[in-house]
Amino acid sequence: MLEEEKKMSGILYLVATPIGNMEDMTMRAIRILKEVDLIAAEDTRDSMKLLNYFDIDTPTTSYHEYNRYDKGRILIDKLLQGTNIALVTDAGTPGISDPGEVLVQMCYEEGICVVPVPGAVAGINALIASGQKTRSFAFEAFLPSEKTDKKERRMVLDRLKNESRTIILYEAPHRLVKTLEVLRETLGEERELTICKELTKKHEKFLKTTIGQAIEFYREEKPRGEYVLVIAGKSQEEIRMEKEAEFANVTIEERLRQLINEGTPKKEAVRMVADERGISKREVYQVSINL
Repeated sequence: MLEEEKKMSGILYLVATPIGNMEDMTMRAIRILKEVDLIAAEDTRDSMKLLNYFDIDTPTTSYHEYNRYDKGRILIDKLLQGTNIALVTDAGTPGISDPGEVLVQMCYEEGICVVPVPGAVAGINALIASGQKTRSFAFEAFLPSEKTDKKERRMVLDRLKNESRTIILYEAPHRLVKTLEVLRETLGEERELTICKELTKKHEKFLKTTIGQAIEFYREEKPRGEYVLVIAGKSQEEIRMEKEAEFANVTIEERLRQLINEGTPKKEAVRMVADERGISKREVYQVSINL
């Protein structure tokens, strides 16, 4: 697109809103919502409560999961005509586990400027307060539904089974126990997790426990509110023990022969076997001399 045409286009603002506590609304977010020509909201009824609270009278339109493509095209046309639009989700940052990502992709295809207006993200707030490792993490949002996408759900669970990073999941109260039971089958009942409930709200709570203990707790205590599960990744000790079990009945020499027969150069095979078993390359090299 020509530079002159880009300048004529409007801007899509991705405006983060509070996830519970109205005091988390930023001054910049309020200003942007007042200044734009249109606000695209996931649920206009929910967003109206926020807009009324901050005396924002900007026109609104709906943009949600079920109209994300058709309505997205309409919003793109408005942006191309010079309309400035703010996108908001029900709570938190748009584009995270909601249809906002589709609209952003459309904007990039048309050369439309996208501007983030930062604020609350439930997953990040849960992570930093969870007591779990924060250096790296895997964000999965809600698990795919067992009813509508069983294959995708199985793929995600298989991936989580071997995940060594901290895992972040969202869950609704009526599905919490069922999800915990699925996680027990996948990760084991002794896996640590922190259950974060009603973040930034009056009944905010953090429960650092294990999957097995959490199931017992919520069978007695009916889940209420919205939940974020922050789950410890597979430990290096677990990974080491699994590798030892995997190769318990296969000697170093047998494994080397297998790799070399598959076409792996001997030097690379030595490195691979050493890495697999957590031993020195020198030890593996001594065995390879006799091959």
